[in-house]
Amino acid sequence: MNNSIHSDNSREKRELFRHTVATLAYRGGKALRGVPPTFADFRAGEGVRTPGQILAHLGDLLDWALSMAIGERRWQDSKSLAWDDGVERFFTALKKFDDFLASDEPVHASLEKLFQGPVADAFTHVGQIAILRRMADAPVKGENYFVAEIVVGRVGVDQAKAKREF
Repeated sequence: MNNSIHSDNSREKRELFRHTVATLAYRGGKALRGVPPTFADFRAGEGVRTPGQILAHLGDLLDWALSMAIGERRWQDSKSLAWDDGVERFFTALKKFDDFLASDEPVHASLEKLFQGPVADAFTHVGQIAILRRMADAPVKGENYFVAEIVVGRVGVDQAKAKREF
């Protein structure tokens, strides 16, 4: 286990990284809300994770990111929860991670590695959920994310309304 503190994690880098986490909350919220009751168990094909399994994995990724940031490097494979419980877990994990990044506590992993590993993977899985929604005939509207109101620290289920959907 590497518990070294990364001194290159300046406040400016941390704030940019927190904006990335807030972007994940915004995009995740859009893909996770308003799903049909049967969506969690939707099967796109043999060997493809269900949306519920992907949502559980998202929670695991965020828990893992926080564990690495605090120097513990702990991984778990969680079982799927009821959809609303999985969504709550996703946002709770995002909040814990963001709260840590907002603190003055030292980060025990480079922000670049945290981005390229668990955070980038989480964006990929949010995209998978969006694709599965389209396949399940419950599509997410497209949006001009450049004009979206994404705010550092806003990482909960309550996100700004879309400014320009299509």
